[in-house]
Amino acid sequence: MEKQLEIIKDHHIKLSADKNTSTANASVLQAELAWLSAVLQTRLELHFQQETPYQSIQELTPPNIVDKEGSYANFIQEHKLNFAGRLLLILALVPHVKPEVLDILLTKNKDYDRRYSEFGGLLLEGHLGLIPTAETAMFLLAGDNLQKRLQYHALVTQDFVPIRQGIISISQTKGNSPLLSSIWMIANEYVAYILTGTPYQAVYSPDFPAQQLHTKQSWQDLIVSRSTGRSLQEIRDWVTHGQTVLDALELGKRLKPGYKSLFYGLPGTGKSMAAALLGKSTGKQVYKIDLSMTVSKYIGETEKNLAKVFDQAQQHDWILFFDEADSLFGQRTQVSSANDRYGNQEIGYLLQRIEDFPGVVILASNLKDNIDEAFTRRFQSMIEFKMPGAEERYQLWKQSFAKKLPLDENADLWSIAESYEISGGLMMNVIRKCTLQAVTNKEKMITQQSLETAIRCELQKEGVLLN
Repeated sequence: MEKQLEIIKDHHIKLSADKNTSTANASVLQAELAWLSAVLQTRLELHFQQETPYQSIQELTPPNIVDKEGSYANFIQEHKLNFAGRLLLILALVPHVKPEVLDILLTKNKDYDRRYSEFGGLLLEGHLGLIPTAETAMFLLAGDNLQKRLQYHALVTQDFVPIRQGIISISQTKGNSPLLSSIWMIANEYVAYILTGTPYQAVYSPDFPAQQLHTKQSWQDLIVSRSTGRSLQEIRDWVTHGQTVLDALELGKRLKPGYKSLFYGLPGTGKSMAAALLGKSTGKQVYKIDLSMTVSKYIGETEKNLAKVFDQAQQHDWILFFDEADSLFGQRTQVSSANDRYGNQEIGYLLQRIEDFPGVVILASNLKDNIDEAFTRRFQSMIEFKMPGAEERYQLWKQSFAKKLPLDENADLWSIAESYEISGGLMMNVIRKCTLQAVTNKEKMITQQSLETAIRCELQKEGVLLN
């Protein structure tokens, strides 16, 4: 009872802390939005040479955030954003929190019966307000002063911290449209991070064909041969000490950054598990690329979607894991149609991004021979995941059963390990089947007969002929 009361107390404390943080954040944002509105009004008055008490928007001092709490104030202080930086940040956040602030820019030029082109901005389907563009940001900072526009050009196109971090994505809307026509807005996936401090979490979708790999297991649970274990350790060593090799020892002049490895072996031999454990043991997030979603019927969509994955991976220092890579990295297709040509272009693009990626990339294949020989030379390691031998199968079986529903102690587990040559992945299907049966029958242990029946059932499902 005391423990339950303690849990409830901790929960209430957390809720109270979250509420206080949210209140502090709202207070900071309210002041920042009011400041943006004042700057917008002043910029328009200066632009149209209307009466205004200000000679420059710089006279409008941004709100004081010293000692203020909340994720927004923390972001500003952490990155030491100046006047221009704060103005650009709140402008990018406005569509998400208070779009009506920008309604003032929807004013039409009466001479031409259309919006003022110098204001920038886009009207998108499903949103009634104005979506700012980089041109909107430039107008806010520099107006029509060409010298100031040149001064701010690098900031608005590449140097701004949220651009470098991928929080604001600068990309053209159509074809060869001007650079400043790109949308100036906090990316949807980063809104929670800016507003509440919630860590960024990439969301799996057709536009982002990658999902994070997780595992509850530890490095000790991975049963592989000694040679495979040593090769995996080399990847861990590179993650830990690679920067020292490149920078401190100055080998970066001769060695390309990053580490590329090929995992090859039959399904169920531990390739995905090893990739997940490499991330878990080194503190890196591992993202698995869904190759079935990378090839789009729309020309250019594949490159765009993959670019998002690589850009985010580089920004957040992820490990990238391409499963069933032989389906995309095999021999090039003979060009007999437009689809073949574009398919080869997409493969070429992907290979180039992998080669240039400064982090760890792992490609998994069932057969090493399926990978283009020209590309295999670019791997730092090629690691074989063999079918487990009798001793390895025995160890895998021993650690697989639930402690509360174990295998009958009289069962001959070594005999089973010797008799049935199956992978670790197939073993877990067997464990699921016979454990579920035992729970259904209210049994306290799994019998050898039940285990062997489940094994034979799984082998038959795989098309293996049994005597």
